[in-house]
Amino acid sequence: MSVNIIIGSQWGDEGKGKIVDLLSKNADVVARYQGGANAGHSIVLQGDKYILHLIPSGILHPQTTCIIGNGVVVDPGVLLDEIQFLESKGINISGRLLISHRAHLIMPYHKLLDQAQEDLSAEGKIGTTGRGIGPAYVDKVNRTGIRIVDLLDKDILTHKIQLNINQKNQILEKIYKRDRLDVAAITQEYLSFDKKMDEYIADISIYMEQAIRDRKNILIEGAQGTLLDIDFGTYPYVTSSNPISGGACTGLGIGPTRIDRVIGIIKAYTTRVGHGPFPTEFSGEMSNRMRELGDEYGATTGRPRRCGWFDAVIANYAARINGLDCFALTKLDVLDTLAEIKICTAYRFDERPITNFPADLRTLKQCQPEYIILAGWEVSTKPIRDYNDLPENAKKYIETIESLVGIPVSIISVGPDRDQTIFQERFRL
Repeated sequence: MSVNIIIGSQWGDEGKGKIVDLLSKNADVVARYQGGANAGHSIVLQGDKYILHLIPSGILHPQTTCIIGNGVVVDPGVLLDEIQFLESKGINISGRLLISHRAHLIMPYHKLLDQAQEDLSAEGKIGTTGRGIGPAYVDKVNRTGIRIVDLLDKDILTHKIQLNINQKNQILEKIYKRDRLDVAAITQEYLSFDKKMDEYIADISIYMEQAIRDRKNILIEGAQGTLLDIDFGTYPYVTSSNPISGGACTGLGIGPTRIDRVIGIIKAYTTRVGHGPFPTEFSGEMSNRMRELGDEYGATTGRPRRCGWFDAVIANYAARINGLDCFALTKLDVLDTLAEIKICTAYRFDERPITNFPADLRTLKQCQPEYIILAGWEVSTKPIRDYNDLPENAKKYIETIESLVGIPVSIISVGPDRDQTIFQERFRL
C-alpha cells in the first residue's frame, strides 16, 4: 500500500475534488492538511453536485476514513453544516471522520477582522474570501489561538475566549469602527460545539502513524494550489498556509520519509481567483468564452475565475517545489471547440527570456508570455476512456506539456463525472 499526496499545481481550482474522490475508491484514509473553509471541492456523483469545504471528498466512499489535520483551521459551524448536509444525502459520517485536537478554531472575530481589513484596503486588496482564515493563522502564529482541544475544558475555553475578545474588541472598535462582540454569547456558542464535535476529535498524528504501519492506502490532499502558498506563491496574493507537498508533514504530524508519491493536479488551461499578476490571462471575449465553457466560478464564493492559456513556467515551478511524480490533467474537454491552442513556454522581461518563475511581483507583472501555437482537435473528448482513442491533436497537446515540464501526465479528466476519466497504463494507485 502507499501514501500519496494530491497537490494543486496552479492557483487552485484545478479539479482536485474530482481526482481525490476518484482515487478515494481505493483509499482507506483520505487526510486534509491545511487551509480552511476558504477552499471548495466540487464532485459530481450520479448527476448530483457535492461542494465540500472542510470534509475531504473521500467521505463519499463508504469504506474511507476522512481526516482533518492539525494544519487546518476549522470553522465549527461550517463543519457541522457539512456533516448535516452529507447525512441528509444518506452518507454515514459516524466513525469515518476524525479531526485533530491540535487544529485551530476559526472564531467570529476572525471573520470580522478578515472582512474589515479587506474593506479598509483602498489599494492592494488581496481578494480574500472573508472566511477568517488569515486572522486565524495570525493568532496561531501569535500563540493566542484557540484549538479544538480547548473545547474539552470549559474553564480554559472561557478564559481564552474572554482574553481574545477583549483584545479584538479594541481593534474592531477603534480601528475598524465595528460593533463590540458579545463575550458571553460566543463562549456559550463554542461550548455547545464541544458536545456536537466530541465524537470526531482524535490525535491524528498517532492515527496516521498506525495507519501507515498497518500498510493502509492513504491519500493526502491539500487545498488551494502551489501559487497560493504563503512561502512560494505570488505573495502577498496568497493563502495563509502551505498547500505545497511539504505542508503535508507539518499539517498531519507525519515524517517526509512516509510519502511515496506526489501527484500534481493541473488544469488544461490556467485560472485564478482574486487579485494578483497572471501572465497568460485572456482579455475581452476570450476570457468570457473560456469561463462559460469551463464553468469557471468559485465553489466557495461564486466569484468568476480569471482564465488564461496553459503556463509551462508555472508547471515547471510546481514540479520542482512539490517534487511531483506525475500530473493529473483536468478539463481537457473544455478545449474541445477551440481551433488553436496556445502554451506559454517562457516569459520575456526587459527583452530577456525568463524560464524560472520570478519571486518579485513587479517583475512578474511586466512579464510577457512567449507562446507556441498548436492546432485544436475540434471534436468532443467527453466520451473517450482510452488514451489511444483521443484525437491526434489532443494527444499532441498532452505530449507537448509532458515534454516541456518533464513530468508524465498519468490521469486525464474529460468531464466532471467520475467515469469521464482516462488512466494511462503506467498509473497505479
